[in-house]
Amino acid sequence: MSHAPDAERVERVAAALLDPGLEPIVDMVASVAAGGDGYDVRTVDGRVRFRRAEGDGDGAGAGFVETLVEGRNPLGDTATDRFVPLAEERANPWPTRTSQSYPHAHEHIAQVFDHPAAPDIVCLHTPAHNWEDQGGEHGEHGSLGIVQVRAPFIMSGAGVRREGALLPLAGRLVDVAPTVLALLGAGTSLARQDGRVLSELLDPDAEPPEHVIGLLWDGTNANVLYDMVAAGEVPHLARLLEAGTGLGHGAMASLPSVTLANHTTIQTGVHPGHHGILHNAWYDRATGEQVVTNSPATWPWSMQTLDPVVETLHQAVHRAFPGSRTVAINEPCDTGADESTFEVIRSGGRLARAPKADELPFATERFVRPEKSYEISSRIDHTGMAQALDVWDGGGQLPRYCFVNFTLTDAAFHHSGPYAEIARASIHDSDARLGQILAAVERAGVWDRTAFFLVADHGMEDSNPEVTGVWGPALAATGIPYRDEAYGFIYIDV
Repeated sequence: MSHAPDAERVERVAAALLDPGLEPIVDMVASVAAGGDGYDVRTVDGRVRFRRAEGDGDGAGAGFVETLVEGRNPLGDTATDRFVPLAEERANPWPTRTSQSYPHAHEHIAQVFDHPAAPDIVCLHTPAHNWEDQGGEHGEHGSLGIVQVRAPFIMSGAGVRREGALLPLAGRLVDVAPTVLALLGAGTSLARQDGRVLSELLDPDAEPPEHVIGLLWDGTNANVLYDMVAAGEVPHLARLLEAGTGLGHGAMASLPSVTLANHTTIQTGVHPGHHGILHNAWYDRATGEQVVTNSPATWPWSMQTLDPVVETLHQAVHRAFPGSRTVAINEPCDTGADESTFEVIRSGGRLARAPKADELPFATERFVRPEKSYEISSRIDHTGMAQALDVWDGGGQLPRYCFVNFTLTDAAFHHSGPYAEIARASIHDSDARLGQILAAVERAGVWDRTAFFLVADHGMEDSNPEVTGVWGPALAATGIPYRDEAYGFIYIDV
């Protein structure tokens, strides 16, 4: 666990955050329990203390025991099937604690505090909270509620069960890497592994694929994506689903449900508190420095804090299949990859420039011209697509594992929320680029020997523009020095 702060001062800070006046924006606060025996989670109307079950450790399958409940149990509802499908989600905007669910909440809270640089308090914002007055956007994520943690997950191709539909099941993002490794027939686990193999998605009688291509559509709301697939608006992804299956209730992101923490979780099968990429930004008490990972200036070097005990899929594939090739395209978690977009940048190389907005293919004109973030992300994704086409059309050794990260969906879903036209346009554009990659795999003559998966790093929730504000003034009023990193990781006495 993290260092042991003064329990009385933690209580004072927690009490300030739980002032009824902040209830519209503060969902819950979590901390290590006094004396270090477990964890406390508090809301304005209840409290639960829990600890790991004896002998369960902190890895896969760890169980939890609740030792104290006062008032309403903040973690009493951990259902994974809440607010499915999209119509149900939209009928329940900004769910309150009485209707909300927090899948795997005990596990996700505990793992954060395993990291030596963990905060003293994690403050989680409500689904309604909109950061617009602090430079935020309409679509939000980062907390434990099911809409913000639910990511889509679809698998297809060689070695995958051919259901042609989504199954009424849920998983976790820590399950992705173990499942991919099992799909490949590696016969081994990752060096450290918090996730499990989603065997219900695999065909035990099929030959393993020779190649696996992973695609990440950053920040995509699972219900929105699945609704578009069912409506025939995403033909290339629909083609994959027809030849495979997926998790109809989604794959749940680890806490915090943010980009770099969960990109790394997808690639390692390990929670953020265990793999070392704790958040998009955090404070390292040991060095007295802020660590920032999710920034254009730091993406190429964001894996510097990756725990050396943790193994990425690239490393595991090389260990299981010596001499194989792996590729990471536009993906910060690229440790062990033979070829990587960010390795080009680290080594001082230059990437090919994408066409300008008015010449950019597969880009919705009504958004790519006026919206700067849409244009920038479209150009980034075009470059990533071009790199993927070079890999599969290049005539060299085809990769055993290739991962392609697309960013446009995150920019668009943040911009106006998950239900807006710009969000759906970003999925149309991403699907068109996916189609180009699928065509390249067919040209390479390995379609029947290739498997695919598509995932996101977190969900995205429609915030309420009328619910704004911050908790900083309440923290300042305590008189206790603090740092609030990445909106919600609170370090006291620093």
